[in-house]
Amino acid sequence: MSKYNPLWEYVKRNGSQSFKMTFEEIQNAAGIPIDHSFLKYKKELLEYGYQVGKISMKEKTVIFHKAE
Repeated sequence: MSKYNPLWEYVKRNGSQSFKMTFEEIQNAAGIPIDHSFLKYKKELLEYGYQVGKISMKEKTVIFHKAE
């Protein structure tokens, strides 16, 4: 079980084609702050039918897309 599983479940339940979350929203959903390990773990999201799109450090946001 990954430390980001609660976030992946949240993303899957969202059901939108594409949506943006702030780092704060991600922390609330995951129960942990986002850190550099997110880049390593993001590939797990494909198992939930989604993928990580653009990560903006400036805006502190992440875009999630349904996997094709």
